[in-house]
Amino acid sequence: MALKQHLDDKVRFDQQVDNSKSYVLPFIEKTKPITKGTTVFEVGTAEGGVLLPFIERGCYCVGVDLAPERIDLANHFLEKEVAEGKVTFILQNIYEESFLKRFKNYFDIIILKDVIEHVPEQAKFVAYLKLFLKPGGQIFFGFPPWYMPFGGHQQICRTKWVSKLPYYHILPRFMYRGILKMAGEHPIIIKELMEIKDTQITIEYFEKIAKENNLRILNKQHYLINPIYKYKFGLQPRNQWAPLSWIPYFRDFVTTCVYYTVGE
Repeated sequence: MALKQHLDDKVRFDQQVDNSKSYVLPFIEKTKPITKGTTVFEVGTAEGGVLLPFIERGCYCVGVDLAPERIDLANHFLEKEVAEGKVTFILQNIYEESFLKRFKNYFDIIILKDVIEHVPEQAKFVAYLKLFLKPGGQIFFGFPPWYMPFGGHQQICRTKWVSKLPYYHILPRFMYRGILKMAGEHPIIIKELMEIKDTQITIEYFEKIAKENNLRILNKQHYLINPIYKYKFGLQPRNQWAPLSWIPYFRDFVTTCVYYTVGE
């Protein structure tokens, strides 16, 4: 069964705000000062809640998304901040030349929270993101490794038993699709889950992409229990046991979320 935040826009927005204030902003601030005038860019901004704590710190923020309904919600929930010129929400593909021309070398911080796992051609994408950074700028990535119990995002399913079934997203594509069809999932949800399977990302592949793009890992945190699970399941966040986070590949199966900041 879909979780409440998948059905209620305001609940989802409020969770984004609290998660950003409690975990994302403090993590970024360990390697990058967040002060008045800091420019922040969120790719895949959805309802815009991640940006509110940065706005409250005096940052100027830009959020971009490809879903018009999400941009409409962001403009609604942050109507006052938009009117005051503290944040701008844009419905546009960042690969468009006009977007690059407008924001090249513009941002101190770029945020991708639960986004990179949805992006095709991730190595090319990360290389492109660098064009938007000021010298000394940093990029934050937060994502669930593909092989973790719910790395396929199957929790968005409307059928209770398939939304709570772990690890079956790593089955061959035809078997995964077959289970979803058998459960009676909506074709739109099946399509989204298949797209995520196509763009899956592991800890090892992410670190490889960073290295290939001459991006240094400035800070990282692997979580046994994802901070967002506090809202979804009432579970308190818990860092991954350090020795497990050092074991390549195995760590992907037992780490529900990773945070990284990278920079040149």
